[in-house]
Amino acid sequence: MNSMDGAEPNVAPGQASPAAEQPAWTPERQHRLLWWKEALIVAAFYAVYSWTRNLFGSNKIAADGIPDQAFTNAERVIQFERWLGLFHEETVQDWFLPYRTFIQFWNIYYGVLHFAVTLGVFILLYVKRADVFPQWRNTLAAMTSLAIVGFAWFPLMPPRLLDKPCPAVDPSQYGGACIPSRFRGTGGFGFVDTLAEYGGPWSFDSDAMASISNQYAAMPSLHIGWSTWCAIAVWPLLSRRRTKAVLLLYPAATLFCIVVTANHYWLDGVGGLLAFGIGSLLGWGLHRWNQGRLDRQYAEALTSASA
Repeated sequence: MNSMDGAEPNVAPGQASPAAEQPAWTPERQHRLLWWKEALIVAAFYAVYSWTRNLFGSNKIAADGIPDQAFTNAERVIQFERWLGLFHEETVQDWFLPYRTFIQFWNIYYGVLHFAVTLGVFILLYVKRADVFPQWRNTLAAMTSLAIVGFAWFPLMPPRLLDKPCPAVDPSQYGGACIPSRFRGTGGFGFVDTLAEYGGPWSFDSDAMASISNQYAAMPSLHIGWSTWCAIAVWPLLSRRRTKAVLLLYPAATLFCIVVTANHYWLDGVGGLLAFGIGSLLGWGLHRWNQGRLDRQYAEALTSASA
């Protein structure tokens, strides 16, 4: 005989009814994604970046007119690269300087595409890989945090500024031309600031960019860290080998970009990879801890309901 509407369904003796198996309320077993919370996280990181820039960045370091610390750190990087046989960034740039349109493309890549791709991948993971989005978001956050610490602890003058005027000579500049160096040849270091000389979406020489950027935030290279993050995070979403091969070219192209535009040294790229590696471990660990916490809350709720 069928049960009446609203009556409990037939169950075997000693067996709990389905209604009793689930508590009236259980916590989320999976991390709940809220777009506004993710936006707040991004805003918080920009606020921290701005705070460190104002305390330890180019505007603070150059206040006395001579950015000795950033220039000295550049000499240390150059010396180490020379010891390794890697200090050939100026040669690489010199090969391509005759091709103006080519350089302008990489200026756009450096100034726009890098940020657009990272934001696009962030949104793609939020939509397509919600199960692992917290892990990759945590990785990006940890990596960026490590980079911010690096910018504060090791301010580094990029190659493009080595031969530019010191702030003491021209307050609108952040270069180290006034500082003697045993590594500077008779014609200087030879690097060209391509954003300023060839044109691009913006230039560090503009007052607006100078006010919101840290000219000495070179070690580690977040361009390399973020591009590697993008490639590895998106990898599982691709099925074709050709598409995956193109994806792997993205970090390689970014490495070429930061060198040919004289915004970074090779070692800055190594620093970016190291920041990504450590950030991945921290992001995975935080995600695993949080998932364990949610699982425990879920299990406790089920236990309480069945008691």
